[in-house]
Amino acid sequence: MQIELDHLFVCTALGAPEAEKLVQFGLHEGPPNQHPGQGTACRRFSFANAMIELFWVSEAREAQSESTRRTLLWERWSGRQGNASPFGICVRPVNPQDTGLPFPAWEYRPAYLPDPLSMHISEAGIEEPMWIHLSFMRRAQREGWFTEHPIGVREITRLTLTTPMPLRSNASHKIIESGVLATRTGATSLLEMNLMVTGGKSAWISGRTCRSSFNCD
Repeated sequence: MQIELDHLFVCTALGAPEAEKLVQFGLHEGPPNQHPGQGTACRRFSFANAMIELFWVSEAREAQSESTRRTLLWERWSGRQGNASPFGICVRPVNPQDTGLPFPAWEYRPAYLPDPLSMHISEAGIEEPMWIHLSFMRRAQREGWFTEHPIGVREITRLTLTTPMPLRSNASHKIIESGVLATRTGATSLLEMNLMVTGGKSAWISGRTCRSSFNCD
């Protein structure tokens, strides 16, 4: 089964003030979003093939509720400056006819998703990024939601994860084998995003957990 990047999230401070660096870089910020029942919220930047979410817990009680607890979103967000990976990688099938799962995962039906939609989450620990499969998402949907960025960026073309911990889960191996993500070992969690600019040029963004900051070039 072939998979591709649908979106990624980065755990940030409340309200994601880090988004201002992306705006200064020349990205157009889309409408913010809240996840009722899950206790989280985000600021969003859309591309023709994917999306970046800057993500925080807005309601701690909901994020720790029985219906959400298994996701470990509270532990991931609250531990983002410690040993938890602050990143989430969400993939979708390349072929809409593929209805299976690319890696072992459990079904999660958050209150904010309309029936019968659901997502599937790997059982990997929070020292790895959160690995999510969205069987209902399509590239065409991302293209339809895309708004041009002032800097001319259109697509996320490459993700490179620096991780202090080896990735051992089946989900991580599948996502790396599929070319969605490259990895290397380093002292601090870091996610670098290469972006395609109109005309074939490229740009990059990196997000760090230790300072909850972004570097853009």
